[in-house]
Amino acid sequence: MRVNQFVKIVPGEGLKKSALSNCLYYGQRLVTAPFLRKRIANVIARAIRARHGAVRLEPDSTETQALDRDGFASLGELLSPDQCADMHAFLIDKSLSGRHAQDIRFILADRPETMRMAEYDLVDIINCPHVLALANSARLLGLAEQYLHCKPTLSSLMLRWSFPTDAPIGNVQRFHRDSDDWRYLKIMVYLTDVGALDGPHVYVLGTHNEAAPTRIKVEDDAAIHQRYGKDAAKVVTGLKGAGFAVDTAGIHKGEMPVAKPRLMLQIQYSLLPSYANRYLPQRYMGAFTFDRYVNRLLVA
Repeated sequence: MRVNQFVKIVPGEGLKKSALSNCLYYGQRLVTAPFLRKRIANVIARAIRARHGAVRLEPDSTETQALDRDGFASLGELLSPDQCADMHAFLIDKSLSGRHAQDIRFILADRPETMRMAEYDLVDIINCPHVLALANSARLLGLAEQYLHCKPTLSSLMLRWSFPTDAPIGNVQRFHRDSDDWRYLKIMVYLTDVGALDGPHVYVLGTHNEAAPTRIKVEDDAAIHQRYGKDAAKVVTGLKGAGFAVDTAGIHKGEMPVAKPRLMLQIQYSLLPSYANRYLPQRYMGAFTFDRYVNRLLVA
């Protein structure tokens, strides 16, 4: 069963709950001035602190400072090679669905040759070893709290393969911006070794502080290089288990892999739910010891 279905422009399941949901989602799409978005985000953060507890009063970490300045911060090794092996062993017989062909389902060993990207279902993601523990770790929750200025909401989890193929390129493999909430943070963790030819993440430093267009668009490399210069685009390579934090309101893409497939875990923290998503929380099979508020959208 597909979960967290995304609606871009036309209202769908995620935007049928209330007029407030529509206002909050489309409002943050329409308000593009950075200073105004920051003020509104701060008001929302204060309201969340008042209701769900204050953010830990600690000085900003060097990682938070890098995020504020660049929209990107390297986090080093977040998972050990043994932990990555545990995850691969769990996922080996789990069903995948095509990102752009959701009716096509398969296990990794039977991947169609023309499949460019595929994702695991949420129930398998939350029960995959180490995923919820990492998403709820003191380090990542602390970083998210510092960046959001309040207790974060875990609003998305993805485990996505990108495969070498001659199939048409997907939009997330071209430069674009995300628009999920007034303020949000994504943690990316490579679960395979990723070199320059293995689909690295590419991020244009500092662009999270720019005014984004009302309608999200995709752009080719030439346009981005002409506007910002080639040196502004950071190509993120790393061994399996390496992680980094990004504010994907900035311009970014996942490069097309040409040498070998890439598996990446994506953890998103935000102020509010992403109201375009249709959330269907799934059952966690282990002993649940994590914060219910943080995990409420994804874990039943």
